[in-house]
Amino acid sequence: MKQPLQFFLDQIESLQSNGEPYFPDGIFPAHRENRSIGYRRPDTTIFFSAIICFTLQSIAKYADAEQQKLIKEICNSIIKNYPDFQNKDGLKTYNFWKTKPSQHFPNGHIFRRFEHFRIPDDVDDTSLVYLTTQPTETELAWLKDKLILHANGDNFRVRNTFPDYKNLNAYSTWFGKNMYVEFDVCVLSNLMYCIYNYNLPLNYYDEDSLYYIRSVIETDRHIKAPFRCAHQYPRTPLIIYHVARLVAAFEPAPLRTIKSRLIADAKMMLKAYKHPMDKVIIASSLIRLGVITERIPVENFTKKDFQNFYFFIAGLLTAYENPLLYKLAASPLFHMRWVCEAHCWTLLAEYETLWNNAAQNQR
Repeated sequence: MKQPLQFFLDQIESLQSNGEPYFPDGIFPAHRENRSIGYRRPDTTIFFSAIICFTLQSIAKYADAEQQKLIKEICNSIIKNYPDFQNKDGLKTYNFWKTKPSQHFPNGHIFRRFEHFRIPDDVDDTSLVYLTTQPTETELAWLKDKLILHANGDNFRVRNTFPDYKNLNAYSTWFGKNMYVEFDVCVLSNLMYCIYNYNLPLNYYDEDSLYYIRSVIETDRHIKAPFRCAHQYPRTPLIIYHVARLVAAFEPAPLRTIKSRLIADAKMMLKAYKHPMDKVIIASSLIRLGVITERIPVENFTKKDFQNFYFFIAGLLTAYENPLLYKLAASPLFHMRWVCEAHCWTLLAEYETLWNNAAQNQR
């Protein structure tokens, strides 16, 4: 019988496209869906492939030589697709979908026909691409300058947030000349992970972004109002997962005060949430923060355990600043949920690695 990590890696490799319809060679199949209206479409996005690459690269040092070779092969096949999702004018920012030409809401029938639904490049995908490649110092310096151009208060001011955050000079989720400003605690956690990973100098935009992350946890808004804090990741387990990953990796001084809060909240959520995949990401967060919980038997998981789990959404009304429309935006009826089987196996591989490493260190 295969060891769990090897089994998970084999499952991931088996799902990587060899050039099937809708999914270019190296891309992992994903789907967008809204079960309320019976909607489901194959989605040619780089997001899940990039985050799978990032996660696998982060656990590779704990794997054996053959597993490391497999991880490298999987990631190389992903990375070769990045140029197709790069900014349409050749800038070093990246889009959720292919850009030349724009293929927003691919394989659909309605949304792809309207320019209104074409999205600009985003901070989240860009951070993941930078984290999984080897950007030059010049490219990293350019990115920091680019981020400032789209931060809150430069050209536009954020509206769809809590009043006490409206004057923060934090980074927006979106690039794009005329795009509204948006704060997402998970996106900012990924961006700050990238900035700390490359040891880039901090400025007051970084400081305000870290303040936003800290304040969301300190005020319990990640529990009471997750959608308003993270439009793309609007669930408490996802927020804990992203913030804990940043805190554990770099221990940023402005976030040290929330570590105990994250641990307490994660322990509470581990009991409150029933979905097995939510338990996995919450337990992974606790392990990262130095707390080992009772082991989850992930080796017994099957595809059935992934049902109804989603890691990422798009809110179709999020962009509207009308108070009534924004209130409706929180309803699942107006959410597209993205699902990806390979990413679920990746989360299991991550948990298995974290738990085994922590258990060994306790011996």
